[in-house]
Amino acid sequence: MYRVWNFVTNYSLLLIFGAIIALIWANVDATSYHHFVEYELIQKFPIGHAHYNDAGVVEYRSLTVHYLVNDVLMAFFFAIAAKEVWEALILKNGSLRGKKAATPLFATLGGMLGPISVYLGLALILGSETYDAVAKGWAIPTATDIAFSYLVGRLVFGAGHPAVRFLLLLAIADDAAGLIILAVFYPSGELAPEWLLLSLFAAIGVFFFFNWLPRRLDRGHEARPNSTRVRNKLSFWPYLLAGCASWYGFQEAGIHPALGLLPIVPTIPHADRAFGIFSEAEQYLTDLLNHIEHILKHPVEVILFFFGLLNAGVEFSSIGSPTWLVLAGLLIGKPLGVLLFGWLAAGPLGLGLPKGMRTIDLFVIGCVAAIGFTVSLFIAAVAFDNTVMLGDVPVQDAAKMGALFSFAAAIVSIIAGRLTGVEKQHN
Repeated sequence: MYRVWNFVTNYSLLLIFGAIIALIWANVDATSYHHFVEYELIQKFPIGHAHYNDAGVVEYRSLTVHYLVNDVLMAFFFAIAAKEVWEALILKNGSLRGKKAATPLFATLGGMLGPISVYLGLALILGSETYDAVAKGWAIPTATDIAFSYLVGRLVFGAGHPAVRFLLLLAIADDAAGLIILAVFYPSGELAPEWLLLSLFAAIGVFFFFNWLPRRLDRGHEARPNSTRVRNKLSFWPYLLAGCASWYGFQEAGIHPALGLLPIVPTIPHADRAFGIFSEAEQYLTDLLNHIEHILKHPVEVILFFFGLLNAGVEFSSIGSPTWLVLAGLLIGKPLGVLLFGWLAAGPLGLGLPKGMRTIDLFVIGCVAAIGFTVSLFIAAVAFDNTVMLGDVPVQDAAKMGALFSFAAAIVSIIAGRLTGVEKQHN
């Protein structure tokens, strides 16, 4: 339990502090808060799509505090998430490999389609004006906050319950699907896919010259002199430079640049096994991929603090229909979707459940997975322009409030666990 709590406090407590400060600040002095969020660090930032103004002069975007955190620095957060997904997929003992992952993957699909159906269905019931205003935010309630969900899952089921492992598989798969959704459905500008070739060449180049080639030259040499020399002399620098190129490629391609490091993660030398994001043994792995994650640990904590500070500043007067739609998608759609698709996989499709798990436990897992928070906030920020209104309520702010309120899923999960007779297993 210490390892889990340590992870949550390291990666998420600062995020919560930032969100709380933002809520207080925005409701005490909204003007100064928004001035801080949009403060220009560089007025003419020579990165991004240029455009011509009415006078025919080329203009570039300005580098604001919000852009720096959301578009640049959050790339390191998504790189860490991608690292866990990559290991779960590629390693021999990866948690998303083989039949053991089949039912959780089906449940993940239900945990995404359920919230989307509830969100859009209720929006239709509320009328065409509401639907048109909020439809673009359909992906907001699909997210699962892996750290908080895992912690709540252990509180509900106990550390030794197979449902906890099932929940972790679901959350990792959810993260992978969320990265794909962000890349495909939420471009940051006009699409120019030819720029993705820059990201592709950066990934191929750094993999060939600094990963594959040294290992190739070391064949037959137990001491691995070439790989060791590259590791000791160059360390992570080639991958950082390739990451900058890939980030720029994503930016210019019109895909959200916060995902720009994703093509580089699979190119970094990694161990032949992983113990899992919450395992005590994970910190003792010394391969370059884990070494980079250890280096990023504390900087990402600070980045998440500023992410919460810059994105959670919502005035309580902004609570409206989008708030309840996001919350309904998470608290209703997620549990029902996980239960329905999990049952379909375990029963009719014959894929089964882990030994010691009941079908009703799927519903409780869905309740736990309804904690959206981090990724839900991020999607809300990119799904809606801050000028979009529904009546006199800013849609983006109202949707963000729904993401913040998703913490209520923790209480719902505890109650659901009691009502369904969950027996905690600590060993």
